[in-house]
Amino acid sequence: MARFHSHNVLHVAPDRRRLWQFDARKNSGAPGREHTVAHGEPLPFALVTKTWRSLWQPKLNIAWLPPENVFLRVAQLPKSSFEETRAMVELQLEKLSPIPVTQVVWSMHMLPQSAGELQTVIVVLAERDVVEKFLGSLEGQGYLADRLEIPVLDQLQATTVKEDGAWIYPAISGEKNAAVVAWWSGGTLHNLNTITVPETGDPAAGLAAQLSQLTLAGELEGWLKATPAWHLVAEDAVAVEWENMLRPALEAPMQLSAPVPATQLAALTAQRSAASDPQINLLPREFSKRYDQQFHDRLWMRGLGAVVAVYCVGVVIYLAALSFASWRTSSVESKVTALSESYTNAMQMEARLEVLKDREALKFAALDCWKAIADSLPEALQLDGFNFSEGHKLALNGSAPAGSDKAILDFHDELRKLQTSGQALFDVTKVEPPNYRQGPGGTLTWNFALELKRAEAQ
Repeated sequence: MARFHSHNVLHVAPDRRRLWQFDARKNSGAPGREHTVAHGEPLPFALVTKTWRSLWQPKLNIAWLPPENVFLRVAQLPKSSFEETRAMVELQLEKLSPIPVTQVVWSMHMLPQSAGELQTVIVVLAERDVVEKFLGSLEGQGYLADRLEIPVLDQLQATTVKEDGAWIYPAISGEKNAAVVAWWSGGTLHNLNTITVPETGDPAAGLAAQLSQLTLAGELEGWLKATPAWHLVAEDAVAVEWENMLRPALEAPMQLSAPVPATQLAALTAQRSAASDPQINLLPREFSKRYDQQFHDRLWMRGLGAVVAVYCVGVVIYLAALSFASWRTSSVESKVTALSESYTNAMQMEARLEVLKDREALKFAALDCWKAIADSLPEALQLDGFNFSEGHKLALNGSAPAGSDKAILDFHDELRKLQTSGQALFDVTKVEPPNYRQGPGGTLTWNFALELKRAEAQ
């Protein structure tokens, strides 16, 4: 049972449907959930439908096949392995089945034996068309069965047999006017029969005739060697009704016992089904394969749907993020557009201010140069030209008497080294020596250029 996580057992009654779910990890008869569903209403989807979780928590869906559509046969076979017993049953199917073997589905259940060389095997047979019709009705209700079972087997196995006799189970076949009779002798189940209440005439007489024929058949086969003890397994109104009919028919003592409750019977079915060989099943093999294929196809489709859904969500999130980014970009662009005019005006004003500052700086630089020349010019030298260009270049030219070479050089050196406010006025790295030459009458003409260090720093 460890291979299943849960078991579902469905009972389709004429007036309602009952669904039990059992936890396979708890070996108890108490269902984890129990639902009663009227015909026409859907079964609980989460309970009966297999999903992704069923891959690691497998569930077993079991349905009770209406017993009135089932034939029960008892075979005594030599004790052997399960596979050998199955082969022996297959060899006897034509003998056991009341309908052609090609039109039947079957399963078997081996009863435990304490002694002897034979084992008792209950062979369950059902007409294929009836089973397929029943499965079709279950499919319409959204219930895909993994196994088809009948509760009669569990009721029989739960019965405590301490003497030879016949156990009568009314209404267990699903029909109120029918009963299954189990014949036990020497601790061994020898036969299973169905008796019905006649629609006309005396019910007690009709039942008496049927039981008399079954008793005679047991005597002829040799396993019934004494008058059987009679047991009625029923309760409530069914027990009263059948007891009133059987006592006149049997004219013998009859013991009354209660049947296994439906919930406990479902638990027994779940335990037996989980331990059974999956190949021995009233469910046709093609249905089992189709259900399994549908399950895997459904998982693939749901997985694909989940991937598509995640992709769509991702696309929606991406589009939302893109829209938000576009909105922010548009907002910033709008702000930039609104500020562009004032920014342009500010830049123009800053440029004008820089021009004014440059003009002011040049004005003061020219004054500084003029003051420096006026303070440093020797009396022997005459300044003929003063040119201040490009904001930092100062060009001087003039004349001097013959023999004033040293005075020209001294004037040049003094200007070159002149400082204002603790800083050199001219750049000493860009100073060229003065040029002078002798002109007419022996006078000297001179010129040299200096670069303001202050103007370069700016």
